[in-house]
This record gives sequence, C-alpha cells and structure tokens, in this order.
Amino acid sequence: MRTRIVGTGVMGRGIAQLAATAGHTVELADARPESVTEAVEFVRGMLERAVEKGRMSRADADAAAERLVPLPSPCAAPEGEGSAPELVIEAVREDLETKAALFTELAAVLPERTVLATNTSSLSVTEIASRLPDPSRLAGLHFFNPVPLMKIAEVVPGASTREDIPAALTAFVEGCGHRAVTVADTPGFLVNHAGRGLATEALALLEEAVAAPADLDAVARDVLGLRMGPFELMDLTGLDVTASVIDTIWRGFRHSDRLRPSYLTANRVTAGLHGRKTGRGFYPYGPDAPADAAAPAAPPSGGDAARPVRVVGQSPEARELQRALGADGDRPAGDGALNLVVTWGGTVAAAVADQGLPAAETVGVDPLSLAASRRVLAVTPATAPDAVRDAAAVLASSGTAVTVVRDTPGSVAQRLLASIVSVAASIAERHIAAPADIDLAVTAGLGYPHGPLAWGERIGASRMLGLQRALHASTGDPRYRPTRWVTERAQLGLPLTAPDAPLP
Repeated sequence: MRTRIVGTGVMGRGIAQLAATAGHTVELADARPESVTEAVEFVRGMLERAVEKGRMSRADADAAAERLVPLPSPCAAPEGEGSAPELVIEAVREDLETKAALFTELAAVLPERTVLATNTSSLSVTEIASRLPDPSRLAGLHFFNPVPLMKIAEVVPGASTREDIPAALTAFVEGCGHRAVTVADTPGFLVNHAGRGLATEALALLEEAVAAPADLDAVARDVLGLRMGPFELMDLTGLDVTASVIDTIWRGFRHSDRLRPSYLTANRVTAGLHGRKTGRGFYPYGPDAPADAAAPAAPPSGGDAARPVRVVGQSPEARELQRALGADGDRPAGDGALNLVVTWGGTVAAAVADQGLPAAETVGVDPLSLAASRRVLAVTPATAPDAVRDAAAVLASSGTAVTVVRDTPGSVAQRLLASIVSVAASIAERHIAAPADIDLAVTAGLGYPHGPLAWGERIGASRMLGLQRALHASTGDPRYRPTRWVTERAQLGLPLTAPDAPLP
C-alpha cells in the first residue's frame, strides 16, 4: 500500500516509521522541505536503533528505509498511472483552517479512490470534511504519541464518511500491528474524553483542599494502581494542553456537569506553570528542584501503635479491617478507644452524627486502600491531633504507607474511581464507542490497570451504583449523579461491560 504522510513533526515521523516497518511505501511531505529530510533521517535512525537492540533484522530495517519516499511538496501530483497513494494521513498543526485548506488541495490532485485521513485529536472530523468537494472521502485516524509504542488508534468516521472507509482504516492500523477502535465524531473522541474523569476529579479534590497534589498522586498510584498520578501526568502533558482539552470537551458536551473544569487551571496557565516544559507546574523541575518535591507527605509521627481500636460497623470492609488490625468491632464507643470508620461514598462526619461517635476520637479509612500498599486515613475538623497520630501509627504497623487526607464524601480513591467509571459509562450510554473498545482504548491509550467499565465491574455494578448515589446525596452536586448505564445494569443484574441490545 502506498501511503502519504503530510506533516513530518513528531506524530508524522512516528506514523511514517510504523507504516514503513509494516511494509507500506511511505511518501513524506511537509511545508518545510528541510523537515522532510530531517524526518527521513530520524526514521532511519530509529530503524538502526531497532537493529542494534535486536528487535529488527538488518534486512528488514534496510527494506523499511528504502520504502521512505521524500516528496517536494505536500500536494505533489502522482508521477504516473498507479502511483497515487491509496491513503493520505495528515499530521499538521491542530488548526481547522490549515487542515481544511490542505485537504482541499490534496483532493484536487489525488484521485477519488485516495482516502483522506486526519490525525486530529480535538477538531471535528465532520467540519474538516465539510470544506471538501466530496466530504465522503475523509475520516479521522488518531494515533497517540509515541506512535510506535502506543499501540492504539481511533478511527473516527465523520457524518458523511463513506461506509467502506472505517473498515479500510481499521485494516491499515491492524496491519501495522496496532489495535483500532471505532469512535463517533464527538468532542475528544474516546481516549481524551475518557481521560477527563481522572483529571477533573483530581482538580476538584485539590479545589476542596482535601490533600496536596503529591498526596493525591500517591493515592492514585498506590491505591488505584495508576502508573502516574493525575498531577504528574498534567505536568508531563503540559497544563496548558490539559486545560484546553478539558475546556473544549466540556463546551462540546454543552457544559456537562460531569466534565466541569476547575477554576484552578486558568491562573496557573496564565502564570506559565505548565509543567516540565516550563520548569514548574504542580511540582518544580530542573537542576535546582528538590529531589523530594513530588514525595507525599509523611504521616504524623509519635503515635501509639498499641492504642485500643474499635472498627465501626459490620460491612465486609469493616470486617476486613478488623482482621487486618486484630481490632475489636464490639468495643463500646466512648471508652477511650480509637474509632475507625470505613466509609463508602459518605463522610466520617456523617458517621459521627448518625452513630453518636465521639468526634475527637474518630477517623475514617478508605476501604479501597485496605489491600493496597498505601492506606488512606481521613480526618474531620473535630479529630484530635493525638487521634490522628495514633491512627497513623496503627495503620502503618503492618508496614504499609499512610496518607492523611481531609474528610470528603467517598475519600480520594473512591472519588477518582467513581469519576473514571462514570465518564466511561456516559461514553457507553451515548454509543460513542462500544464497551469493549472503551476498555481497550483506555488501557492502551492511558495505561490504566483496567478498562474503566471492567474496573467498575470488579467493584460490582450494584456497589458502583451505591457509590454514585452516596456521592450525589452527600454533595448535592450533579457531577456525581448516577449514570443510566450503571443504574440499568445494576437493576438488571448485567455486567457494566455488557453492550446495549440492538433495537429491532
């Protein structure tokens, strides 16, 4: 297959390397001819590195390098019959007018059989296509950076895209050794949309001063199993980019409460606190940055790990904590023992009020952290300092790390997970993508330990619904309203990964 890549920056080079390695003849073009030369040398260098590391034979690397064909201009006409590319992938800057003008020129010089694909990550495929004489020949084909390593691509048909094109693009992607998911042409497509669940909820927790960025990141990594915490990730991506994506998707879905941005980002972006690329974001970077700048806070020291403990309640999680600590669940309240409340969607303060517990001696424990390498301890404004120290000592006595956060409905890990699952459920119930594709794209594109719907299913549909309802009831915030997807599946006894039945 002959494929033309227009735009030889980071994304274009990655797509070119992927396609040439898979056996395609790859034409490379750019508005800057010198960029084409640099791209060819870059791809050849990557092929050479693959040979040195034993991932590719010398013969295969040389053959792939020979398949790279530099062009004098992006809209160069085919040299003869049969030399036109079957596919053009555009990877120029993220600007509607630039992309539309390029495709208009390409459509004029390439035969109708040539499929046009845009690697846009945020623009409407339908709007780009609408500028063409024949909008049916264009679709979205969104790869992720670095292309050779991120083995997923989103195939995005526009409103007028020919029916045969999505299947052809899927075959191209899978022939290159990647996985393809078909996604409706909606703001953020699939992966960027699904990723808002983590980022927006982390920013909401920071807004509420529940914990510092380093502590929130530590909970995300050590309790939920994410590779990077949300603030580490925003610093890596660039807060200017993240904030723009959040705002774009929120506006695109008509100010959906579930996708609501944070007021925190605007001033940070204006101040240039974009992350690694500016030397400072939520953490400082560079040679003068403290080595422990991103380390979570140590729990208060000096506590009594032998203090008597009463685990409140008889839920499965409470009994699990009792067993782990060898604690007593029958000890009467108010006898000087430390009260540990295992909360699910609610707050420690509500448990104190509902059960008549001594506020100064009561703390909360997030049940999601019980089997993790970090336990999360929640304290109220009424918790006594010695109770916080003693609770930290008790929870750390088995060798696990402890993070102390302020009391909030559901605590940190539950809120992050509930948001991840809820946003994915909203994607599923809108039929933006199939449940299996949602889980595949998120694990491959975002590196989550589980697909969000499968993750919610590990918790259980009924329990996830209980969490959504409790968060909504505790906060009154429509951000946390239960999703139809989770509600129906809990009521019907179906897994969260079950697709909707087709209509007759």
